[in-house]
Amino acid sequence: QVQLVESGGGLVQTGGSLRLSCAASARTFSRYTMGWFRQAPGKEREFVAQITWSGTNIDYSDSVKGRFTISRDNVKNTVYLQMNDLKPEDTAVYYCAAPPSSPEYWGQGTQVTVSS
Repeated sequence: QVQLVESGGGLVQTGGSLRLSCAASARTFSRYTMGWFRQAPGKEREFVAQITWSGTNIDYSDSVKGRFTISRDNVKNTVYLQMNDLKPEDTAVYYCAAPPSSPEYWGQGTQVTVSS
């Protein structure tokens, strides 16, 4: 059983930055590809980014490529999402999940609100 807890969300102005963290409870965390998803009001949950256990393979959605950076620390059992140049359309609840291809585990989500 893996428990995921996100943190780091908040209110930021357009062009600002936030860093999300997702802490995992289990030592098996390092074996999982980890992913970030988001869900805006009235929209379906969408993929944002993913990172393999070794950190060597990383993918982003086109909407965040060049602005967001995913990383992980397998010693701290934590995956991060650095979000720069935030836009109002990035407003959503952000979730981490493992594994992102067919998630077995989800965090509770953290709200990110970008004001214009």
